[in-house]
Amino acid sequence: MLYVFLSVCCSVIVSVLLKLARRYSIDIFQAITWNYAMAIGLTWFFFKPQLANLQQPPIGIYMAVGVLLPLVFWVMASSVRVVGIVRTDVAQRLSLFIPIIASFLLFNEALSPLKIVGIVVGFAAILCSIPWKKKTANRKVLSNAWIYLVVVFLGFGAIDILFKKVAAFTAVPYTTSLFLIYSLSFVIAFIGLLVRVFARQTRIVWPHIAFGLILGVANFGNILFYLKAHKALSTSPSAVFSAMNIGVISVGAVVGLFVFNERLSLLNKIGIGLAIIAIIIITYSQY
Repeated sequence: MLYVFLSVCCSVIVSVLLKLARRYSIDIFQAITWNYAMAIGLTWFFFKPQLANLQQPPIGIYMAVGVLLPLVFWVMASSVRVVGIVRTDVAQRLSLFIPIIASFLLFNEALSPLKIVGIVVGFAAILCSIPWKKKTANRKVLSNAWIYLVVVFLGFGAIDILFKKVAAFTAVPYTTSLFLIYSLSFVIAFIGLLVRVFARQTRIVWPHIAFGLILGVANFGNILFYLKAHKALSTSPSAVFSAMNIGVISVGAVVGLFVFNERLSLLNKIGIGLAIIAIIIITYSQY
């Protein structure tokens, strides 16, 4: 389980870095761009992607993921800043329900009673985790912070569905597809960065580059150790799946509460508990 622990740590470190970006005046859009540059290099070093003789790779899916990754990552960074690490991690991890629902609606897979219970509990966890109200000087008003959580939830769910389609395309090794997707994400993000530079909205300077490269190491480490965990525990995929998701929510909650002093209501804390229960139910129903 060492690889699972390392993957959990890398995932939480990503959230921590996104939280610290504002404190140190880091241009998060630029950091996310350089994050993909680092991911490309590390993917090449560790996985040695096979780029010769590619047999009609699913370019459309690659493009969709390549666009969604930087966009959803940027929204996730905004969510961490606005609503905190704890709630954002819950929304991201519960996005696993999106591909389960999609398999039922799009591919006519059967939904067992246990899966239905898990989905219901998962959505209850999302609703409980949302910061519905914020305090002002005189009264409480509805907050629009929930929008970030919903976009993180739906965005990572869509990315998960697309990555499952990539994995199903066995003519191209998965790690090669990952290299191509990271490359597309970097190109798209870099074009956006150049537009902002020419519009004089930002400048490419070393602190933003360095921060992005560190972010890329943590982001890639999450994937690397997760794949290694599945390889080391190939007979217990459910253990890896549940431990990873529950671990991120639990460690993220500890870091958010005690390091960044994030404030959670009783309803939010119930949401964290329901999220863990939902992941256990879905894991058991899948395996």
